[in-house]
Amino acid sequence: MYPEMIPTSSAEQVLQTLAGFKEYAAGTLTVLELAGTFVFALSGAAAGVKYRLDLFGVLVVSCATGTAGGITRDVLIGALPPVALRDWRYLGISVLAGLVVFFASPGPERQQRLRNLVLTFDAAGLALFAVSGTQTALGYGLNPVMAALLGMLTGIGGGMLRDVLVSDIPAVLHSDLYAVAALAGAIIVVAGHVLNAPLAASALAGATVCFGIRLMALWRGWQLPTAGGKKNAVGSAHNEGGRRDPP
Repeated sequence: MYPEMIPTSSAEQVLQTLAGFKEYAAGTLTVLELAGTFVFALSGAAAGVKYRLDLFGVLVVSCATGTAGGITRDVLIGALPPVALRDWRYLGISVLAGLVVFFASPGPERQQRLRNLVLTFDAAGLALFAVSGTQTALGYGLNPVMAALLGMLTGIGGGMLRDVLVSDIPAVLHSDLYAVAALAGAIIVVAGHVLNAPLAASALAGATVCFGIRLMALWRGWQLPTAGGKKNAVGSAHNEGGRRDPP
């Protein structure tokens, strides 16, 4: 966990904790954030290509998806300006992801493959941001319950904005264990914090649990109960015009 506290004044303990967190944040946590930004940006760009946006539209969705969750977290904990606006690498890696997907996207006959790429990248981004969001919240002194909730919000933020930008129903409102997977990963990180486990090990365990639950839910069709009994809420919204298909 964060460096062992010396029995000194509470002010000195806080400073030591923050110093330890900053050291970790400058290394492993930054790598997690950049990796999460990249894979989430890939999912955003793939969604833009799926709905046949132009290059500018794909880059907008890519950048918004890659940075929305982290910006939301930073605003809520008072880490201003948000790191995604201070560090050019976040914007650069989002633009790079958008360009890669735009120029390497499959043709219309391979849309199923594109959909699978969106889901896979989204699951990876969900896991990485849920973990990094939780650890950042803990580093800023939030209690474990609030840190887990903020980690979940960090994980789902990018995907929610992506879906809104392409006029889709946000996955968190209907998808197979989306927010639940993020919350599970965040809880693992919080448990590691309480048990004084190494930060990197907690991050790896939390990301693995989140990614695994999300992929298993997609593969097995696991879902929470939906409104209207057994009727599929997604299919109903789709048929009634609540969800837009690509032309």
